[in-house]
Amino acid sequence: MQLYTESLTTYKRLPTRAVNVGDLIIGGGAPIRVQTMTTTDTMDTIGTVEQTIRCIEAGAELVRITAPSKTEAENLLHIRNELHRRGYRVPLVADIHFTPNAAEIAARIVEKVRVNPGNYVDKKKFELLEYTDADYAAEIDRIRERFTPLVRICREYGTAMRIGTNHGSLSDRIMSRYGDTPMGMVESAMEFLRIARAESYHNIVLSMKSSNPQVMVQAYRLLVATMHTEFGEHYPLHLGVTEAGDGEDGRIKSAVGIGTLLEDGLGDTIRVSLTEDPELEIPVCRDIVKRYTGLDGTEAVETSSALSLPYSPFEYRRRESFPVETIGGGQVPVVIADLSKLQTITPADLRPVGYTYNEATDKWTIADTAADFIFTGHTLLPFALPGTLQVIVYPATWMEAADKTTYLPIYDDAGYVKVEAKSARLNFVMLDATGARDDLSLSSFLPELANDPTVVLCLSSTARNAVQQVRRAFATLQTAGVRNPVILIVDSNWQTADEHLVHFGTEAGALLLDGFGDGICLGMTTASHASLAGNFQAVSGRTYQSSATVEGFINNTAFSILQATRTRISRTEYISCPSCGRTLFDLQETTAKIRAVTHHLKGVKIAIMGCIVNGPGEMADADFGYVGSGPGKITLYKGKDVMKRNVPSAVAVEELVQLLKENGAWVESPEPAH
Repeated sequence: MQLYTESLTTYKRLPTRAVNVGDLIIGGGAPIRVQTMTTTDTMDTIGTVEQTIRCIEAGAELVRITAPSKTEAENLLHIRNELHRRGYRVPLVADIHFTPNAAEIAARIVEKVRVNPGNYVDKKKFELLEYTDADYAAEIDRIRERFTPLVRICREYGTAMRIGTNHGSLSDRIMSRYGDTPMGMVESAMEFLRIARAESYHNIVLSMKSSNPQVMVQAYRLLVATMHTEFGEHYPLHLGVTEAGDGEDGRIKSAVGIGTLLEDGLGDTIRVSLTEDPELEIPVCRDIVKRYTGLDGTEAVETSSALSLPYSPFEYRRRESFPVETIGGGQVPVVIADLSKLQTITPADLRPVGYTYNEATDKWTIADTAADFIFTGHTLLPFALPGTLQVIVYPATWMEAADKTTYLPIYDDAGYVKVEAKSARLNFVMLDATGARDDLSLSSFLPELANDPTVVLCLSSTARNAVQQVRRAFATLQTAGVRNPVILIVDSNWQTADEHLVHFGTEAGALLLDGFGDGICLGMTTASHASLAGNFQAVSGRTYQSSATVEGFINNTAFSILQATRTRISRTEYISCPSCGRTLFDLQETTAKIRAVTHHLKGVKIAIMGCIVNGPGEMADADFGYVGSGPGKITLYKGKDVMKRNVPSAVAVEELVQLLKENGAWVESPEPAH
């Protein structure tokens, strides 16, 4: 049964209604549109116009502008007119949260309005924790009464609308019945969509945004399934990871969330939310979208029957596997670093992958993001390794190794079954999922491999639609009862750092979010490795990379993907919103200050929000929050509870550190931030 996607076996976009945003079409088979949001004060007409122009010239097809009150909504007319005077007619989107009156003004001026059903009309005071059916129905009637005027204005003026649910801003009513869940997010949007449909208004785009890609992906899939069941049709989807952050982490988290859904064939427009200037978001959007150019329906694999899912795509449950040493069996996914492209390997070459050698003391320091294994191909290392690190080599090289505890072999399937000399502990066996339809085409040796308690499978695909093919292979393994641990092998043949981040985040992240994979090994083709090495010094500063080598870049990316998918936590996580016209402090500068003093707090999630709209409303699962509450004033949160109000911004970072200490979340930093 096709539960949420047009095809599980190849890339194919889900058909959606066509929505007109001015002269731009979203959905209905149109190209995936890219957009961003300004960060200027909406009352600064010229500043907003000039930033909008920079976004348009970077490639934005829509630009969103905040309109938190009637005054800002009215000023959208001056912004629009000045853009038109300068020859720019890209559609504008008004971002509305708490003020229905502002939305009704904006809908008469710009081409699209965005409303958040969690705070457009609804309350979030938790005055009523238990809603009877009568209470619930009364709330829906209240929403209908307040929301219908906007719907009618949009219908009259031909204005499009995005009904945009945010994970952290669900209403009291939704929270009481569904909790803080993907299903609650879906129902929050569906209530508003039903009202719009009752008014014969269909110029609607939907979104289900969260800072947690796992929640986000489940919510969008549930939304599609719900629309199909209830309406028999689908409205276009706007994809985005809320408050993704900055630098590499922001790009990877966005690629994991957005890319996973695009691989499902879901998504008609995207926005990458980075804590950077908005025009810098557009190249990342374009890197994500261009992966799907000309891909629709290609490389399909014919099957005699439809692929059935032996797992639920609507909830996270990791595939069961038996343990082989430190891999599988519920242990955190391992990271394998590929050092095989280095001509020679010295102790210094292990530093980028987490191992620092001190020659004076003859000791190794091991980082939290240290690779668990390294792959050296044909190379045996001429120096002693730290005891926790193991080396994967080709069979002939493994035979030459004196230490067959530290060194482990990797085979293809036929080679492993036929060879007599094997490790008694752990053997890696490669399987190519390209074109596989069933267990025999995946490997005719699968029965022998499945019965071997020393075998860890390594799955890869060279197809353009690799995600679908590897996912098919996992379904085959589960159906056949194969419980060997599996390493995800993902190679990239792109060129730039951002392209590699998008590729790795999408292909590895999509599978990890479905519960697949007991480890990852990321690599590059020889040409791509050489190309990135040639210009890596130039890009490493911009993406905040701490290890200016290709190997360090890949290792950092692997751990960032595991962090983004919540499958292995190895560092502090920052949920940082892109600044907008509501922002009450310099977000980029403040994020850098907080990161500098808290980067070592492994597993702690800190939200850095520019205003009260993006505060408790969008930092749903953060442990601590730093939220602008007024000019020069900060409110500090623990979870969703206010701990300190109106802290002067000059001392707010120090007060945040004190709050961390008071709640047992602080440890002293072993080293300064990079």
